[in-house]
Amino acid sequence: MLKQAQRAYNFNAGPSALPFAVLEKAQQELVNFQGTGMSVMELSHRSATYEQVHNEAIASLKELMNIPEDYHVLFLQGGASTQFATIPMNFLAQGKKAGYIMTGSWSEKAHKEAKMLGETYVVASTKETNYNRIPALDELKYEDNTAYVHLTSNNTIFGTEWFTFPDTGDLPLIADMSSDILSHPIDVSKFAMIYAGAQKNLGPSGVTVVILRPDMLERANANVPTMFRYDIHVKNNSLYNTPPTFGIYMLSLVLEWAKEQGGLEALAKMNKEKAALIYDVIDQSEGFYRGHAEKDSRSLMNITFRLASEELEKKFLAEAKEAGFVGLNGHRSVGGCRASIYNAVPYESCKVLSEFMKDFMKKNG
Repeated sequence: MLKQAQRAYNFNAGPSALPFAVLEKAQQELVNFQGTGMSVMELSHRSATYEQVHNEAIASLKELMNIPEDYHVLFLQGGASTQFATIPMNFLAQGKKAGYIMTGSWSEKAHKEAKMLGETYVVASTKETNYNRIPALDELKYEDNTAYVHLTSNNTIFGTEWFTFPDTGDLPLIADMSSDILSHPIDVSKFAMIYAGAQKNLGPSGVTVVILRPDMLERANANVPTMFRYDIHVKNNSLYNTPPTFGIYMLSLVLEWAKEQGGLEALAKMNKEKAALIYDVIDQSEGFYRGHAEKDSRSLMNITFRLASEELEKKFLAEAKEAGFVGLNGHRSVGGCRASIYNAVPYESCKVLSEFMKDFMKKNG
């Protein structure tokens, strides 16, 4: 059996930590799922046993996120990056343009894909300050003939997060929530579409969740390849082709775990407490640690910071590795350090990291 004491302090940005209780349950059920004599990985995706797992996962997500009853929930493949192209293929009609709010590398990549498929424009951007903040709502400028507005709700590389979403009125608002979905309550009805790769807060890599308002299907272009048509996946309950069954099973266990924690309100409270442990060290370090994000834009999922020199950062990361910390290197595009503290990262891991940071500062300050 697994032993929690042997677990690393996992701060990986994704694939990231999974709840220990979920891993234990999956281990227990791995070779004989519900008396079938098979692993869930061996079940036919057309079987009643798997279909129950699939539908319960959809129901759990709807319950946790308070998703309106008529919205569709899809489990797709190809990661959030495939959605960067699938969205304009379906929703960027000729004569229309798509507006992108630029807050980091992932919104840049989403915009780049859309530009290959139709006309786009930038609603607002904080690139000039190296994406250290979320744009103020009065900075957002929408153009005529906009097909949809796209944003990235949490920016893993730069450590910024949206906490107040824009009201786009009749313009469909689409959000990539890969790295903060399930971390706090949101009003899903504000969005025409939400999508998220699973490997941060939802489960292992290999599953992409899409939450879709039904009227978007009426706007969708039917003249695209079958596997990129949302209506096909809706009609077939995400079972048009073989879905990532084991990933969806794991996702269903994570959703059950989230309910056991008390739902999104409880998870949000816990995430604020975890983040405060580390941000407080940064803020009280008198410049020894320097946070990248402006305070009102700070992510509760990805804490990004620098030290005085690259040499000191290398020393910090080397000593952290020796102490059992994993994944604290900043993204290669920006450098520095990053602690990703998704839902499944325990409070105790964040506490130990904050103490390590204080101790390192004492020795090297």
